[in-house]
Amino acid sequence: MSLFQHLFAAAYDPVMSSLERGRLGEKRRELLADLSGEVLDVGAGTGANLAHLPSTVRRVIAVESDPAMARRLQQRALDHPADIEVVGAAAEALPLPDRCVDVVVTTLVLCTVQDPQAAVSELHRVLRPGGRLVVIEHVVDPAPRRARRQERLTPAWRVVARGCHLDRDTLTTLARGGFDVSGVGSWELSRRGPTVPAITGVARPR
Repeated sequence: MSLFQHLFAAAYDPVMSSLERGRLGEKRRELLADLSGEVLDVGAGTGANLAHLPSTVRRVIAVESDPAMARRLQQRALDHPADIEVVGAAAEALPLPDRCVDVVVTTLVLCTVQDPQAAVSELHRVLRPGGRLVVIEHVVDPAPRRARRQERLTPAWRVVARGCHLDRDTLTTLARGGFDVSGVGSWELSRRGPTVPAITGVARPR
């Protein structure tokens, strides 16, 4: 692990703390409150979703490709009552069998994967029939002028934010990947300063 990986992982929770105490934390609670069965948390980071999972969740597979983030995730998992398995893997190549989980959760992760369409195909593959994909993702702005600004900023932002893209049309990627996205709507990740366009809700495999 590089020094930058260690520093990024150490800074992640403090940097995100105001959002977690506000809109983002509220949205996590809202979307995760009624989950049950076996849950796959893809790009689990340091484990922010774990605190919002109800007791009806029997098992969590927490996938995180960054080893520095995964170490912090593992520590947080130790204090959680559910059966949690931390897996080091990329979203584009999940080491799981077909149709093995009831719910997949992605929160602020599809912006960072190298191949979004391949990652979405994997999410579709591992979901059981009737399963749910719970998403909170920031996306490209629908306004062309602001979208062009996001596109110009993305190369530098990717370096600072460990591969994060500001300009991805994730809703279209989900639809192309076999998901019914009628339950996913527009949202704003932050209302302070420049707004951060996002999508949130529940998609279902077609």
